[in-house]
Amino acid sequence: MFYETVKLALRAISRNLLRSFLTVLGVVIGVAAVIAMVTIGNGTTAQVTAEISKLGTNLLFVRPGQFGPGRASTSAKSFTLRDVEAIRDQINGLQAVAPVNQSSQVAIFGGENHTTTVVGTISDYFTAMDWNFTSGRAFLSTEERGGQAVCVIGNTVRSELFGSTPALEQKIRVGSVSCDVIGILKKKGQSGMGTDQDDIVVMPIKVFQRRVGGNTDVSSITLSARDGVSTAKVQADVERLLRERRKIIAGREDDFSVNDMAQMASTLTGTTTLMTGLLGAVAAVSLLVGGIGIMNIMLVSVTERTREIGIRLAIGALEKQVLMQFLVEAVTLSLSGGIIGILLGLGLAYGAVVLLNVPFVTSPSVIALAFVFSAAIGMIFGYFPARRAAQMNPIEALRHE
Repeated sequence: MFYETVKLALRAISRNLLRSFLTVLGVVIGVAAVIAMVTIGNGTTAQVTAEISKLGTNLLFVRPGQFGPGRASTSAKSFTLRDVEAIRDQINGLQAVAPVNQSSQVAIFGGENHTTTVVGTISDYFTAMDWNFTSGRAFLSTEERGGQAVCVIGNTVRSELFGSTPALEQKIRVGSVSCDVIGILKKKGQSGMGTDQDDIVVMPIKVFQRRVGGNTDVSSITLSARDGVSTAKVQADVERLLRERRKIIAGREDDFSVNDMAQMASTLTGTTTLMTGLLGAVAAVSLLVGGIGIMNIMLVSVTERTREIGIRLAIGALEKQVLMQFLVEAVTLSLSGGIIGILLGLGLAYGAVVLLNVPFVTSPSVIALAFVFSAAIGMIFGYFPARRAAQMNPIEALRHE
């Protein structure tokens, strides 16, 4: 009996293929939008997580001032190299401690020039940031203490200034500093924020302070905890030490911030996940529009087929059989729209992630939910027209023109 009901429903749908397609178009668009938005959002989240994991979860960044919603402040005094030494000597569990200053400068070699980011730091910076060398070496302790004009360059700077010419032991001018290239960093590519990590020149911080910055300030400190050491404990110890050194009395807010990479990763992934959910929810609204479209067309179909319904009822068809027939039609339409929407959504998402250069991360649970939801749309919005057809008076139906 059910098989015959399905055959009748499919036959009725096939009579008006164009109208049937236009009916399910709302469901197609809704399902496709949900699948595409969620897949792209998942890919973005995976990309952010991967980029952060490259840096490691044992990193901490210390900056003067407070940053965050409602607490942005950059007026606090900078750190000094003595603060860096105090952290290195008094905080347990640290693998590397590096002062960091940076500025945008023009690097020149021969007739080539390139605007790049110049970082003043010490060799611990390469350890903390897990940065390997293609060739050359990091700074020697004598070069750091004596403030010798040497530098390490990223792959982008090497390519822009030297091309195919060997860069090691060449002299380049960075701003007003003429320095010897002693190392070339291994290529890292773009960061999760879209910046080129290889567009960098690194020099000893004392050279930077004397020749570029013109002061002895340290704008930030990068810390790396040893494996197995809790970054939360390191963060608390650093905050306590800096409060003492900066003479912040009890009850007053810190004039610096210590950010844990694990916390930053959690915040970023949480934000992208929330945005994915919101976009999916907005796209799901069009599913309701598609359901209303199905109900409207089914009501029109009931009106058009009043005489047919009357004949079926007159020759002995039960109300539940007529109800089932129209309900199956509505569910078939919405499920067809759901399947087409899923395929279209995955296709659109794949094209988008290729353009955005993020991973293609599908969510089976969301795909299954979209499929079930499209069936539910057909049942909910198809029930009223089906019930109306089933409750027709056969005599009145047969009189209908």
